[in-house]
Amino acid sequence: MGSIQTVIERMRRKESDVALFWNNNEFSYQEFMQLVDTWSGRFVGFNIGPGTVCGFVAEYSPQVCALIFALMQAKAILVPFTNAIEHELPEFIKIAGVDCLFKFESDDTYTFEICSNPVPNELTTSFLAREVPGLIVFTSGSTGKPKGILQDCERVMRKFVEERQGWSTVLFLMLDHFGGFNTLLSTFAYGGTGVCLPDRSPEAVCRVIEQSRATLLPTTPTFINLLIASYCYKNFDLSSVKLITYGTEVMPATTLAKMKEIFPNARIKQTYGLSELGVLRSKSESDDSVWVKIGGEGFDTKIVDNILWIRSESNMVGYLNAPNPFDEEGWMCTGDHVEIRGEYMRILGRRSEMINVGGQKVFPAEIENILLGAGNISEVTIVAVPHPVMGYVVKAKVSLNEPEDRFQLTQRLRTYCIERMAKYKVPVKYEIIGGDEQFSSRYKKVRKDSSLAKEETSHGI
Repeated sequence: MGSIQTVIERMRRKESDVALFWNNNEFSYQEFMQLVDTWSGRFVGFNIGPGTVCGFVAEYSPQVCALIFALMQAKAILVPFTNAIEHELPEFIKIAGVDCLFKFESDDTYTFEICSNPVPNELTTSFLAREVPGLIVFTSGSTGKPKGILQDCERVMRKFVEERQGWSTVLFLMLDHFGGFNTLLSTFAYGGTGVCLPDRSPEAVCRVIEQSRATLLPTTPTFINLLIASYCYKNFDLSSVKLITYGTEVMPATTLAKMKEIFPNARIKQTYGLSELGVLRSKSESDDSVWVKIGGEGFDTKIVDNILWIRSESNMVGYLNAPNPFDEEGWMCTGDHVEIRGEYMRILGRRSEMINVGGQKVFPAEIENILLGAGNISEVTIVAVPHPVMGYVVKAKVSLNEPEDRFQLTQRLRTYCIERMAKYKVPVKYEIIGGDEQFSSRYKKVRKDSSLAKEETSHGI
């Protein structure tokens, strides 16, 4: 029996356990599996079967989660989208060669359409010989054209065959990136509860945690900063949360310390993964440490010139629209600069984000961490701006808790930085922007001013 079918049979045995929390309602595993079977019955009418490239525009819901498992059972190729990529949707549909598309509304109703004249992708066509379901996700393309990534779902599911502790998991990470899909699979494979959100505002997340008594919150450092700045956590009971995992970007130490105050009952764990390689096992040195040990069964790591390289048994099948990033031995350069201390490493930042100031390397996260402690700063993003002599210099885009005179703010922050960092790291420009301008729809920092990368690694998790 394959790994997907093994997991689905385990889910059927859960019966009365809670599978989903949606719109303040609970759905048992028995009810959820009935939805899966209903979708399987519909596929004949929709002409969906092995190898069908099926797209769906959706957020997490009972129907959507059931559709995912039904498509995997049917050995189709899943292409999840969200409304966040509405303008890119036609291009993505073309790259993936989508045959049909479901569009879901917030009340869980849907429409179905056949895509006109899809052109099969060569990689997808060759993949059909495996006779297993596939997954196509796209990288964010922050410094280049988004890449389509094809994954083998059967291979992805293998690491969830061994039973582990189930969690009541907030489905925060978006469905159309590998991290969100991985979270969804692990939630159901281990008999946990998928907690769906009406939106990802701090208030909505806190309210749903209180209503559902969620125990696991996978999130991003940027969202935690938004939560801290909102103060809305004071209005809700978040004591049910026992574990918080974070990844996708570097965590400021100041944010990590504050997060422990907000969630005193929770362990805090750093995660690491790439859409091309999967999600690695990880172990934080401690709850208040940004040092982490990554790897585990099926993964090899090495450091070359302070850059992390990874080799994985669960490598993607390949890019749909870009060259293979793996070397002859199966290693992939992540582009992440790291510092090593025994078994643990500290991720300093990506090569694509590093700023070269007169030949000196500057990692934005280091400066952001310091500025977050300067007072009245809810969020900060460090970017590079061209300079005729130095090549580039540092600029800080800051969001404030309370209004402050621009000139006085600049003088205050400059003095604060000079006392705490080397002169070449001190921002020469300060810009006050709204908090919502600091992050993307995926709650990751936006570094549009930092156009330094000669090449980009594709961390879509």
